[in-house]
Amino acid sequence: MRNKLTKELAVCGFNAVSALGELHPKTINRFFLRDDRLSVFAPLCKHLAQRKRPYKICDNEELERICKSTHHQGVVAMIEEPQIPAANREDLDSWAREGKTGLVLHDLGNDHNLGAIVRSAAFFDAHGIVLSGTAPEALVSTSAYRVAEGGMEHVVFRCVYDTMGFLKAASRVLITIGADIRARQRIQDLPAIIRDRMHLLQASRTNPTGVLRPGIALVVGNEETGLPQEVKDLCSVLVRIPGTGVLESLNVAQAATLFLHTLYQG
Repeated sequence: MRNKLTKELAVCGFNAVSALGELHPKTINRFFLRDDRLSVFAPLCKHLAQRKRPYKICDNEELERICKSTHHQGVVAMIEEPQIPAANREDLDSWAREGKTGLVLHDLGNDHNLGAIVRSAAFFDAHGIVLSGTAPEALVSTSAYRVAEGGMEHVVFRCVYDTMGFLKAASRVLITIGADIRARQRIQDLPAIIRDRMHLLQASRTNPTGVLRPGIALVVGNEETGLPQEVKDLCSVLVRIPGTGVLESLNVAQAATLFLHTLYQG
């Protein structure tokens, strides 16, 4: 829930607020909690008092009014509305240099899916998430924070409004893997694909030699339409998750989790 008057976003859910309070307490402007949560969040309340930021004991009904959700689990923190910086060349260079795995989410349309993807990204050490779309900040919502179960505090968001332009630059220094249900190559082929692509990157002038692990960008598309052809054309490789064929595909968050797990193991 966004408060348009104060330009704040509500973060609710026990794990989401716990991670926020532990890792980024200075982002909290106001805090509301149920009486039975006070002992757990006493250090955060003390920190807020020192910063002269208010906190208040509330019942379930008031907490629900504040965050517009019944899933608050007894805690609601109000933070400033997230502002997502645009991705730039320095981000790409750092991504490649450190050999990180990240995601490019092209035209994702559901904040619950974003939350689930962020949770998996944090679990499998994929810290960078690039959102592509007309209003990327809208996806970083109260629901996304809650579904991410604290994962929001472990990822770095960037946005792009030109996915094709971004992928053109990214493909010079990263292995860009597009998720495509009709791809010829399969998820179990990824270790061999990455080894082959790594040799190509090391031979390129745009990528430093001696890198032990390549930077990888997993590119996934819209929940209904997937990746458009022009985006797929700019990926280093397209990979599918094989199944029985009873259903055409997995949910985008489930698919991203399987890819992240395979990349993490590899």
